[in-house]
Parts: sequence; C-alpha cells; structure tokens
Amino acid sequence: MPRILIIEDDTTFNNMLFHFLKRNDYEVEQAFSSNEGLQKIAKNTFDLILSDLRLPDLDGISMLTTLKEKGNTTPFVLMTAYADVKTAVKAIKMGAADYMSKPFVPEEALLILKKILTTEKTTIFQKKTDVKKNKPDNAGYYWGKSTASIQLRKHIDLVAPTTLSILITGENGTGKEVVAKTIHQNSTRSTGPFIAVDCGAIPKDIGSSEFFGHVKGSFTGAINDKIGCFEAANNGTLFLDEIGNLSYENQILLLRAIQERKIKRIGSNKEIDIDIRILTATNENLKLAVAEGRFREDLFHRINEFSIAIPALRERQEDIEIFAHLFLEKASIQLHKEVTKIANDALLLLLKHKWPGNIRELQNTIKRATLLSEEDTLQAEALPEEIKKERKGTTEMAGLKNKSEKSAIKDALNLANGNKSRAAEILGMARKTLYNKIKQYDLEE
Repeated sequence: MPRILIIEDDTTFNNMLFHFLKRNDYEVEQAFSSNEGLQKIAKNTFDLILSDLRLPDLDGISMLTTLKEKGNTTPFVLMTAYADVKTAVKAIKMGAADYMSKPFVPEEALLILKKILTTEKTTIFQKKTDVKKNKPDNAGYYWGKSTASIQLRKHIDLVAPTTLSILITGENGTGKEVVAKTIHQNSTRSTGPFIAVDCGAIPKDIGSSEFFGHVKGSFTGAINDKIGCFEAANNGTLFLDEIGNLSYENQILLLRAIQERKIKRIGSNKEIDIDIRILTATNENLKLAVAEGRFREDLFHRINEFSIAIPALRERQEDIEIFAHLFLEKASIQLHKEVTKIANDALLLLLKHKWPGNIRELQNTIKRATLLSEEDTLQAEALPEEIKKERKGTTEMAGLKNKSEKSAIKDALNLANGNKSRAAEILGMARKTLYNKIKQYDLEE
C-alpha cells in the first residue's frame, strides 16, 4: 500500500485530503508545518510527499531544496494557487515530480498521484520505450469497446507523441478536456504543466492579461504581477477550451503568440520565449465560422494540424453500460454508499436514452441515482423523470406480457447489437429461454 505524507497548514484541507486518500487505499500521515514534515521524513519512509507551497515556517521550495541536499529522492508534489504557478514550474525544474493548482478536484489529483507512483516503479528503459503502453490513469475512464471508441483511442495514441497542434471537436459533455489531458500525459511533455483555459470566459478587453500576464501598475486594477497562461504552460501543454468563443481581437493576439513563440507581459518590454504545445477544443463548426468571417482562417490552420472528433454518446451505445458501471463505482465511493449493481429495467432505460448531455449527463444521472438508492442495486425509480418517461415498451419485459414480449426481445437484441447472452441479461431471463423465444417469434436473422 503506497504511503503518502501530506504537509499542509490548512487543517480543514489537510483533513479532507487525508480522508480522501485513505478511502482510496493509501496509507497517509499528516504534518501541519514543514518542520513537522521534515521530522516525519527523517524517521519514516514515504512513497510520495504532497506539500503546500505556502507554509508557516519553510515554504515548499525551501523544503524541496533541503530534501534534495540530504539526498532524499521521494517524489515531491507541490500544491499551489494559480498565481504561484511560475514558482511551481521552477520547483519541477529543481526536481519536483509535479504540481497541482488549487483549487483542484480530488479525483483529478488522484490521477496525478497514481501516475507518479506508477512511474516511480518503472525503469528508465521502460520510461523511454513504453510511452504508448503505459496508459494514463484516466485511460479506463472514458474509453469503451465500441468501434467509435477504439478509433478515438487509436487517433490519440497516434498523435500524442508528436508536436502537432490538435483541434478536438465534439458536443458538450463528450470529454474533450479528458482527451486533451490524455494526449498531454502520453506526450514527451508529460512531466511539464498542463494548463486549461476556458476561452469563452475571457472578455476581449483583458485577453492580453489572461494570455500573457501583466506587471504591477501597468493598468488600473493591476495591483500585483500576474503570470499569463502561456507562461504558466511553458515546457508543457496549453489547452484552449471552447476556442470558437474567442473574440476576434483575442484571436489576433493568440495567432501572433503562436507564430512568434514569444510573449510580453502587459507593461513590460521583456520578451519571454515560450515552448508550449497547443491543444484546442470546440463544439462549434469552425469551418463554418471561418466562412462567415467569425473565426480567422490563418488561426484555424495553425491550431488544426490534426483534428480529433469525439463521437457523441448516442453514437457509441455499446459503451453506455461500461460507463454507467464505472460512474456507479465512483459515485458509491464519493457518497459512501454500497450500490454495486444496476437493475435490468434501469439499465435498459439508460441504453434507450439519447443522452443530449453525453458522458457528463450520464455521470450526473448515475451519481444522483446512487444517492437516492437505498439498497445495493440502482433501480429504475431512482432515475430522473425524463428518462423514466421512456419506460414505455420496456417495463413489459419484467411482466412478460405476450402481446409485447416480441417487441421487447427485439429491443433487447438491438440494444445488445445481436449479442444473445447480453440480451438475456437485459431481459432478465435465462439464455436458453431467450433462444426458445427467438425461435418462437421467428427472430433469427
């Protein structure tokens, strides 16, 4: 069982991390200052150290320096606010394994920790030769067995190790940022930062500051120096989400930075060289936006050296059951429930739903239903009304009324893509019984 030391002076946050990691099968110890942390490190062996940057005595950088001077090689992960990202990048150059910007989602932090702990057990030779074989920890999260999912994964594996700029397209909720993170984690920049920016949230009048940063006093409201997302992503990956929402003025700024690979903070004359890979995502048709003059054609070609289209969930129906069970397991842990199964009638409703909100909608649906479940099985009654409304033609399966049985079996076979064993599970009947029914109703192809 991996052993982790948390060094964090915020008691509430420290305790939250402690209990979260314990629930995920880690052995965890706590320290509330760097001195206390150093004392525990001197007396015990840890597999990973998770430390805040700002501590009441030594800061995280000074502690990392002290440990390196003592020859300690334990992976060191720094927790920092976004404004301190530049310091965190400096820490990585000094030997830190990674950093996490606050506030962060615990599940995402878990992926980072798992990746580091797994990498530590891998030989140097394997690190160089198994880039494609060592999938990131979110590899089992959104990947299914459908033809569309397999093709998506092939494209990611193909393009991740390259330097190409990638445009990721797909409807809302299909997992565009997950794909971007997977590309980053499988690239040669995986040890560098991954900075995600929502372009739709950037007003056109502060685009320069968000992209490139500013120096104190450069304009009204600039009360401190600020690092921009380009500089924060240096030597790593910059993910620009919903790039189709970027104002025309900010498109010009972005294009210039991508072309020149140099930036200047507002109020500074100093040019900063940047070495970043650009990944972008949109749910818009950018070709149409170019034709209508809403998106610059030269920028489109810069960001679209390779494109990846993520299929909608309704186009990868074989994966719905896989995702549903993955989200059920995750929700049960988060909500301290013991829901381990999905009833057949509930599963059939999930399979028949069109999922306009895609994977995100499915995840939210399962989480809500898990919370409402009082037994170990997620029942159809726990599903939202808009999904239960689609029950017509499915609940008859349980009653096996002769007048609807044939159509119910046809539905199940269709949902199972002809797999009779799976169709029998959906219907809640023995395989032999299903084979007899198929023969009875002359449903053989």
